[in-house]
Amino acid sequence: MFAFDDEQFLDGYRKRFGPLRDDLAQALRFLIGRIEQDASFSSNPVHRNQIAYCLATFKWETAHTLRPIDEFGDDARFNRLYGPDTRVGRMLGNTRAGDGARFHGRGYVQLTGRANYERAGKLLGIDLLNKPDDAKKPEIAYAIAMEGMKKGWFTGKKLDNYFKPGQLPNYEEARRIINGQDKAQTIADIARRFDELLVNALQ
Repeated sequence: MFAFDDEQFLDGYRKRFGPLRDDLAQALRFLIGRIEQDASFSSNPVHRNQIAYCLATFKWETAHTLRPIDEFGDDARFNRLYGPDTRVGRMLGNTRAGDGARFHGRGYVQLTGRANYERAGKLLGIDLLNKPDDAKKPEIAYAIAMEGMKKGWFTGKKLDNYFKPGQLPNYEEARRIINGQDKAQTIADIARRFDELLVNALQ
């Protein structure tokens, strides 16, 4: 597992991304703490690259807050986009009136749809169908995001497809883990900066 110097990490963040408010510093401390406890990451460069890409994804998907958030919009919008009578809603497994709003996007990477909440809940041993707001709790949101990116829950693509021993990290193509190629270059650039500060903060 990894061990990082928190203050070195935060200093590196300031140099690469700008000033740190207290809430953002707390969010970063939380994430670094979870990563240090995550036994699925061993202390090798490939896993460090993967962590950098996950952090970049979280930064982008949470509007740079690095905290689990709700998808932007109101219930009417969510039901219009994801209702059971829509193509997207059916793809997401929404079967009941109100499912679009009930299972709107939440978390670090926006878990969306009844089927995805049910699957993530079963895999993590928690009841997300009856408590969908729990997907926004930091510990649960971290587990959903990391497990989802490692195992391909979101699009079928996973971290190991783009970060392999003996190969350069493929930050641009890794966007396919979450959302095709939308903002792929922007997130890749953020990931490279995160990787630099992770290297400098290693203990």
